[in-house]
Amino acid sequence: MSAPYNFSAGPAMLPAAVLQRAQEELRSWRGSGISVMEISHRDPAFMQMAFKAEQDLRDLMAIPDNYQVLFMHGGGRGQFTAVPQNIAGPNDTVDYLNGGIWSDFAIREAQKFVAKVNVIGGVIDTDLGRALTPVAQWQLSEDAAYVHYCPNETVDGLALHTIPEVAAPLVVDMSSNILSEPLPVDKFGIIYAGAQKNIGPSGFAIAIVRDDLLGRAQGTTSTIMDYTVQAKERSMYNTPNTWAWYLSGLVFEWLKEQGGVAAMGELNQRKANLLYQYIDSSDFYSNPVHPDFRSKMNVPFLLADAQLDSEFLAQAEKQGLLGLKGHRYVGGMRASIYNAMPLEGVETLVSFMREFEQKHA
Repeated sequence: MSAPYNFSAGPAMLPAAVLQRAQEELRSWRGSGISVMEISHRDPAFMQMAFKAEQDLRDLMAIPDNYQVLFMHGGGRGQFTAVPQNIAGPNDTVDYLNGGIWSDFAIREAQKFVAKVNVIGGVIDTDLGRALTPVAQWQLSEDAAYVHYCPNETVDGLALHTIPEVAAPLVVDMSSNILSEPLPVDKFGIIYAGAQKNIGPSGFAIAIVRDDLLGRAQGTTSTIMDYTVQAKERSMYNTPNTWAWYLSGLVFEWLKEQGGVAAMGELNQRKANLLYQYIDSSDFYSNPVHPDFRSKMNVPFLLADAQLDSEFLAQAEKQGLLGLKGHRYVGGMRASIYNAMPLEGVETLVSFMREFEQKHA
């Protein structure tokens, strides 16, 4: 078996060059004789690295100066609680698109902190597969403190490819598609993302917060989740996850070397097109999502005979194709093809799928 390709939805594949460099520096970072995990986050060398990582992210995403970039604990789920506590009051109304499992989790958390969570739309069934309520049909509140949606649902492989125009601050969970293509940051009030898909290790999160949304935290907001406090302290109010920050910085450098998010967007489109085109050409495999709402990051697919699922996964693993089992809530298969997945990985997967179909169709 050659080097495996990891199609896991997260924790996901990291760039090989990043892992190689981290391995080389593990026991002696910058010739210090100790690991980056052993250096104080207040050490000038670490702070220089941390602030360079922030600047690299700003460069990659063209983040305007009136936005704070925060490196935080708790992954995406932590941000589910941070958002309502930071920019809504206990008597407010907030709007959420319920586009899938992760949106539903975010809604449940918001309900703990605000009076009303208004669900503006959700998943719908069409003749061409699952889709999302069109933006023009969203049932928006007149007085919402913010509007929240997830543009890429990893479990269902559903994506919203247009940015909605709304009056309230727009909050977006980009845990599974951040840095995958160019993005107009100024269209959003808050962008947040768990790190374990396109950035770095799990348990880490990034929040990009527009300045005018600072200072609104509820009086009971946990200090560690207070955007204003974290912005003032440059994400070092408490000891940050130094290893995750370091690895994320390496990923940002790697992305720049690849040509930035524009180059990644072109590559990700090629990968997605290759896999979807093969699935659509086959009677043995199928994708349950409407073509207009298909994710470029997470491609779910079903075998015509579900009794072959276990054999498919076993044979795929023997070929070094890992992490293809679909989420336990939906079953089937799922190929997550984030930034670190090379085109060759998708080509190898398609080749295996074709051989498996020829043998079992």
